[in-house]
Amino acid sequence: MKDLEKDKLKTLLSIIKENPSLDIVHFTDQDNPLVELLNDYCSKKDYYYQLNLLDNSIEVQMHQKYDTHAKVNLFHLQRKSYLMQGKQYDFVFVTATIDLEMESDFLRRLHQVTRNAGNLIIFVRKENYTLRYRWLQLLEEHNYVATNTIDNLCNNYDIIITKKMHGWGSK
Repeated sequence: MKDLEKDKLKTLLSIIKENPSLDIVHFTDQDNPLVELLNDYCSKKDYYYQLNLLDNSIEVQMHQKYDTHAKVNLFHLQRKSYLMQGKQYDFVFVTATIDLEMESDFLRRLHQVTRNAGNLIIFVRKENYTLRYRWLQLLEEHNYVATNTIDNLCNNYDIIITKKMHGWGSK
């Protein structure tokens, strides 16, 4: 994900409407331009930004670089619940690689930490059509709605954007 284009990611952030208070969580397994951009954006707007690291080899580096504003956590996807301190998020960004056998559980567990009408944004390599269509199918199975793919913003990634709707997905 280091090849994400920062200028194009700024365009993506235009989907975040001005709000007095927003909570954003980002699941990543590496430092990439989106981490820096979200950190700066949330810092300027005084939005809550939680950075969930799926790779412990980058934990120290990420704490040193982003800990002044972001809440940086080492995060294990296998945990039974993603709900921490009753926190729910308006935006969930996923730039990490989620293992095939974990994808369905990941979406199910994200449902409980995403606010009603909250957005889930997943980055998928352009040439990986199988993965993109698997995510689209899983999102539908887990009752995420208004799913769209942006395939012309980034050169190397498709961006899947979907919403959690109130009263949907009581699995």
